[in-house]
Amino acid sequence: MKRISIVLVTMVLISFAANGLALAGDTDHKTSKDKQAKIGEATPLFTLADYDGKEYSLQDFQGKYVVLEWTNMDCPFVKKHYKSGNMQKLQKKYAQEGVVWLRVCSSAPGQQGHFEAKMIANRIKTDKAMAAAYLIDEKGTVGRIYAAKTTPHMFVIDPKGVLIYAGGIDDKPSTNTADIDGATNYVSQCLDAAMNGEPVKTKTSTPYGCAVKYAKK
Repeated sequence: MKRISIVLVTMVLISFAANGLALAGDTDHKTSKDKQAKIGEATPLFTLADYDGKEYSLQDFQGKYVVLEWTNMDCPFVKKHYKSGNMQKLQKKYAQEGVVWLRVCSSAPGQQGHFEAKMIANRIKTDKAMAAAYLIDEKGTVGRIYAAKTTPHMFVIDPKGVLIYAGGIDDKPSTNTADIDGATNYVSQCLDAAMNGEPVKTKTSTPYGCAVKYAKK
């Protein structure tokens, strides 16, 4: 009987391993690889390093609003919002209101938007960007979990860790800076409503911009 029990336990462990299931004692919790971000649900947690090597964990910002901005500094659609100062204005405004703004770059090495640390630092300084961090996701793990499709692709997370907006930055899918005035900025609309205890009018929209330059699987 004891031999049979050992065999059964061994078979169960093999089954777990074959299906990629986490066993007790698994300590790799940096990214919730088994989840996909969905509106109205708790967002998958992740940890990514800034370009200078400092790690940031989404879990550290519980209790605060968080904006995730997928970026590619060579993308014309991203340049539209940085050269006009629109993105920096948003970053500064909401940082003053306690919002944590994180830029995420999922460009793979050798792809547009992927830069070495020194170049990133120079570009951030030149753009006068005011995000809390510029996170590197060159394997595309976090980008795929959040289904980030374009740059920019925007996500807003509330203090409870729930995803309350995912989509484009606004309703003017162009590279023309003149289109910023008069556009409905969905990120501002979402944050202003949520922070005032009002319902978010637009929870999703179609993102626009350059396709995220993921690493090939």
